[in-house]
Amino acid sequence: MSGGTTAAASDARLEAQSLSAKGLSTWDAVAILVGVVVGIGIFGFPPLVAQNAPSAALYMVLWVAGGLVMLVGALCYAELGSAYPDAGGEYAFLGRGWGANTALLFAWARCSVIQTGAIAAVAFIFGDYAQVLLPIGDHGPAVYAALVVGLLTVVNVLGSLESRRVQWVLTVVSVLALVAMAVGGLVLGDGGSQLANEAVSGAQATSDAIASNSALTLGQLAGMLGMGMVFVLLTYGGWNEAAYLSGELRDVRRSMLRVLLFGTVIIVALYVLVNFAYLRVFGLEGLRATHAVGADMSRLLAGPWAALLLSLLVCCTALGTVNACIFTGGRIYVSLGRDVPALKALGEWSERRETPVRALWLQGGITLALVAFGAFTESGLRAMVAYTSPVFWLFMFLTALALIRLRQRDPHHPRPFRVPLYPVLPLLLALMCLGLFWSSVVYAGAGSLLGLLVLVLGLPLCWLRRRTCPGGG
Repeated sequence: MSGGTTAAASDARLEAQSLSAKGLSTWDAVAILVGVVVGIGIFGFPPLVAQNAPSAALYMVLWVAGGLVMLVGALCYAELGSAYPDAGGEYAFLGRGWGANTALLFAWARCSVIQTGAIAAVAFIFGDYAQVLLPIGDHGPAVYAALVVGLLTVVNVLGSLESRRVQWVLTVVSVLALVAMAVGGLVLGDGGSQLANEAVSGAQATSDAIASNSALTLGQLAGMLGMGMVFVLLTYGGWNEAAYLSGELRDVRRSMLRVLLFGTVIIVALYVLVNFAYLRVFGLEGLRATHAVGADMSRLLAGPWAALLLSLLVCCTALGTVNACIFTGGRIYVSLGRDVPALKALGEWSERRETPVRALWLQGGITLALVAFGAFTESGLRAMVAYTSPVFWLFMFLTALALIRLRQRDPHHPRPFRVPLYPVLPLLLALMCLGLFWSSVVYAGAGSLLGLLVLVLGLPLCWLRRRTCPGGG
C-alpha cells in the first residue's frame, strides 16, 4: 500500500467515523499535555544543567531556550495535527510522509518500546517515592509500579470521561504544588543558604572547573551548553503526546494550535519559575553540587516534614504523567488496527466508553512485562530511559522531515495552520532530534541497543501487512 493510498484511506475513515461523540475540549487536552510533560524531571535534571552552565544567567537562558525548542516542535505538530487529524498521531503523519511500512514500524515501536517504556519509567519513579512513604520490601518500587499501571489502566478502560476527571485532579494538584514550592523558594530563599554553602564545600572541584568563563574556550563553552540543553529537553519531554488527541478534539482545526500553545506557555512558565526559585535558594554553586534538589529545597522550606511532602508531591506528579501516557498511548492501536486487517481487533473503539478498550488492555500487559524486566535491573528507571530514548528520537526526526515532505507531495491539502519561517523551523527540529538520537545511542549503553533490537523485530509486520492488505505492496 503506497503512502498516497494510505492517506486517502485515512481521509475516508476520518469522514466516516468519529471516535468520540463528545470529544475533548481544548482545556481537557491542555490538562493532558501538561500532565505528561510536568513530571519528576524537574526534581532530577536541574543540578546537571547547572553543572554545564558557566553562570546563573546562562542557566536560565538554557531553560528558556529549551522552552523555545518545545515551542518549535509544538508549531510543527500544530500544522501536522490540524491538517491531518487522526487518533494515531505520528503514526498518521509518518504514513502519509514516508509510507505504510515506516508508519507500521513506528506503531510497533510505540507499542513495544516508546510509550510502554515511558509509562514503565514513570511508574518506577512513583514506586521509588511510594517506597519512602510505605516500605514493602526489596522489590517494593516494582510492586508499586505494577499496581499503579494496573489501576490507571482500569480507570482508562472504564471510560474517557473517568480518565479525564482523574487527569484534571492530578494535573491541578501537581501544578499547584510546584507553584507553592517555587513561591516558597522565592519568598524564603536568600540565594546563599547554609545548605548551599555546605554543598559547595563538598564539590569544590566541580565548581572550580566551571566558575570562570574566561578559562573556557569557545568550543568548551558550546559543548557545555549543548550538554545542558540535552538535560533541559529531557525535562521538557512529552509535549508531542498532544498529537494523539487530534482525532478526538472538538473543532480540531482550530483547537490543535491552542492546545499546543497554551500547554507550552504553562509548562515553560512553571519550569522557569521553579528554576528561578532553585537559584534563589541554593545559588548556582549550591545547585551544581546537590544531588536531590527537590528534597533539599523541601527540607529548607518544610523542615522535618520535607521528605513526606516531597514524596507525596512526586507521587502525585508521577500519577498524572502515567495516566496521561496511558490515555494517549492506547490511541495508536486504533489506527494500527484499521490499517492492518490482521490486527483489526486492536482497532475496536467503544462508543459507550469513548475509549479503545482492547488496546488499553494490551498496552497495560506490555507495560507490566517491562516493569517485571526492570525489577531485576540495578535501576528500573535508568533501564527504561536507555531502552526508549534512541527509538523515540529516531522517529521524531522522521516526523519533523515528514512535514517538509508533505508540503512537497501534498501542496493543495488544507492547512488551517502553517509553521512560520518554513522550512527553517522543521529543519531545526529535525537536527535537534538527530543529535539526541546519536547521543542516546552513544551514552545510554546496552539498554539503547536492546530498544533498537526490539524495533528491528517489528520488521515481519511489514510482510504481514502486504499479505493481508488488498493491493499492499
